[in-house]
Amino acid sequence: MLVVGAGQMGGGIAQVVAVSGRRVSLHDAAPGAVERGLAAIEKSLTKLHEKGGPEPAEVLARIDPADDLVAADLMIEAVVEDFAVKEQIFKHADEVLPPAAILASNTSSIPITSLAAATSRPQQVVGMHFFNPVPVLKLVEVIRGLETSDETTQAIVQLATDLGKTPAEARDLPGFVSNRILMPFINEAAYALLEGVAEPEAIDTIAKLGFAHPMGPLALADLIGLDTCVAIMEVLHHGLGDPKYAPCPLLRQYVQAGRLGRKSGRGFYAY
Repeated sequence: MLVVGAGQMGGGIAQVVAVSGRRVSLHDAAPGAVERGLAAIEKSLTKLHEKGGPEPAEVLARIDPADDLVAADLMIEAVVEDFAVKEQIFKHADEVLPPAAILASNTSSIPITSLAAATSRPQQVVGMHFFNPVPVLKLVEVIRGLETSDETTQAIVQLATDLGKTPAEARDLPGFVSNRILMPFINEAAYALLEGVAEPEAIDTIAKLGFAHPMGPLALADLIGLDTCVAIMEVLHHGLGDPKYAPCPLLRQYVQAGRLGRKSGRGFYAY
């Protein structure tokens, strides 16, 4: 198996695959990204080991750093939420991976059908959307593109189950199910802050205690990354054509200022 992208999501996916006993190659084109990803995986495994999880060294031994895409029966792409970047990866994977290989994307909003069109095997392209933090959260959203075959879908559903996840199928429409519901919720919380309805702590406390959510929408946006939230809202806005999906101006402003959330040290909160 091959995971492309060694960031928070890609590293988490590689970790879950390796914990299941499978070998996985981890590739990222950014200099030093794989090394940083492996360090984050080791840190995560150490915490889990303290709670009875597997030996970190044994799991890490099943993750092979890769300088480029390598032959595998399945690629899971987990890079930045940018269609042009993902499209190039799928074109390259179509050339490198065996004809029978499945090409999956961890995208949270980009149409699977569009990615499939960049390949000569659209029936073997599928969405496999994990949730952050990958080692902890059980859901995998499985998205069928227009040409995705039953066999491909069934293989990914079975893999998700084998990895200890719960698969749920969705159609290839903007935002799928998860972000069609979640992102407008986060966006509206940003509007509540922009309009002075309440401070961030109050907005999140109301969501946590009033809706029994484990995390408030603004803290969750910081975890996801405000740039990612804006990118997904743009996809929803463009794909559905409804102005209610336009990103809140405050979200855009924070991204312009480099306040991307936890990964930059500051978003709605300071870290």
